[in-house]
Amino acid sequence: MSPNWGHNWLYVKIRLFFCRKNMKYSNNTMQLSTMKSDSASPQSQTINHRQQTTGQRPPATDHRHQPPESSIIQIHNLTLAYGSTVIMRDLTFDVHKGEVLIIMGGSGSGKSTLLKSLIGLFRPAAGKILYGATDYWTAGQAEQNRIRRRMGVLYQHGALWSSMTLAENIALPIEVYTGLKQAQVKDLVSFKLSLVGLAGHENAYPAELSGGMRKRAALARAMALDPEILFFDEPSSGLDPVSARRLDELILELQSSLGTTMIVVTHDLDSIFTIGTRAIFLDASQKTMAAIGDPREMRDTSDNPTVREFLNRGKGKERAQRSP
Repeated sequence: MSPNWGHNWLYVKIRLFFCRKNMKYSNNTMQLSTMKSDSASPQSQTINHRQQTTGQRPPATDHRHQPPESSIIQIHNLTLAYGSTVIMRDLTFDVHKGEVLIIMGGSGSGKSTLLKSLIGLFRPAAGKILYGATDYWTAGQAEQNRIRRRMGVLYQHGALWSSMTLAENIALPIEVYTGLKQAQVKDLVSFKLSLVGLAGHENAYPAELSGGMRKRAALARAMALDPEILFFDEPSSGLDPVSARRLDELILELQSSLGTTMIVVTHDLDSIFTIGTRAIFLDASQKTMAAIGDPREMRDTSDNPTVREFLNRGKGKERAQRSP
């Protein structure tokens, strides 16, 4: 975590006091009082991920036995293809409210393609993606827009506008989708930057920041409209190990504080074991999902050799380095 996080969190609390004059709160998440009627629904109950960092994790749950109200997204028999080339087939799983779900697998397994399909950028060849009772890909344009308003996305390379300051980047969606006055937008932008440890960097341009700071700024923009669901595409890509660890810690802190459901595409083992509540493994050779569950349990007890190899890679090298 950034060494200034404690000071920034105090700043967040001060900002929060003033923001409450213009915003209403429900279930630990901010809901803009001037938001249009199709704004995101209140956040779900928080899962305490601090238990994960101490090794005191709750037992893994079987997604097939979850009551329907615990699932925020349901994927049924999904097939992803580019023309006649099938990437993944027969994907069926649920995303539970408040969890951090990892989408993992080797290069070319279709992780990012699945993410694009979930956020409405890639039409699947077959199957359903249900947000509540609504199938996104058969819904009308207005309903699709309403569903997308519930999402925030952190793209692999941040996708910040290079000609805009951080404040302008974060203010853009707020100005487009809310009726807030400029003073309110400015205050909210400062609040979002404080959440990611970037208080005081409102006037900086993306090129003036380190890779880790750009990722955090992009995360602040993804949270601009208080989404119910956050999507991450390889968040640690391009970061050094220390910056990647700090970003993981930030993701956990935000998830614990806000209770946001998070879906993270990554192949980074440290991130998988640090932030993941559950994980799905996409097998490129079989072109389907090979496993789902707690990634730590999959690493230790999976009967699928491909899954075990993926989650235990590097262990032999570590043992060799420790040998006298």
